[in-house]
Amino acid sequence: MEFQDKVALVTGAAGSIGKGIAERFHHQGAKVFITDLDQAKLDQCCREIDPGGERCKGLAGDVTDHKQVIEVVRAALSEFGDKIDILVNVAGIVAQGKVEEIAEEAWDRVFAVNCKGTFLFIKEVAPVMKRCGGGKIVNFSSKSGKTGSALMCHYSAAKAAIIGLTQSLAYELAGDSINVNCICPGITENTGVWDNVSSGYIKNLNMPMDRIVEKFTAKVPLQRLARVEDIVAVTCFLASKGADYMTGQAINVTGGREMH
Repeated sequence: MEFQDKVALVTGAAGSIGKGIAERFHHQGAKVFITDLDQAKLDQCCREIDPGGERCKGLAGDVTDHKQVIEVVRAALSEFGDKIDILVNVAGIVAQGKVEEIAEEAWDRVFAVNCKGTFLFIKEVAPVMKRCGGGKIVNFSSKSGKTGSALMCHYSAAKAAIIGLTQSLAYELAGDSINVNCICPGITENTGVWDNVSSGYIKNLNMPMDRIVEKFTAKVPLQRLARVEDIVAVTCFLASKGADYMTGQAINVTGGREMH
């Protein structure tokens, strides 16, 4: 029971990765508070994760709206003993397009969800962790944050910014016993991001789905795309005591496609 008596807050938890992380925390003893945009989906996730209804709660909120972020954090504190030990910032969106065709509004939206949302939750949760004597923050970057992806310059730039944010806060919060790391997944099966990206590549590269999968799998030394459980396992490790001596790291989970 690695996370016995811990309280974890997970954003983007209606998606397959966020829900998988929340399930793993709950299975290993944590009380879990989840958030995403749709309350009905969150309620369903809570029922599936914790049929008893005592150790998984959720409140819908827009990560780009500071007032709503404050409401989510306050609700988590109210539900689970006025503390948050773990924050996992999964919430994010992906988009594609040629640079000359990307609207300014689309650029701003990608940065708002991926970067501003992560910043706002850390802004509100860090003081709680300081008061409670420490904590673990895990942010979500991407393989595209390490090596930019064609037709995804706004997404790649936003995910690179998450790495910079993570490193800066690792220095800033180390004295408060708060570890800040991020995870850089490769293409992950059975996720909304992959559905979005693959449909974009089908259109932009004029290839069928099986050729798209073959094209991207060929770039991976381990010869497969990531699975949700691969991402969940590394995320939960970074939130565990086993990662107590790790901070400021951007961990690749890419099957060897990214090696720096």
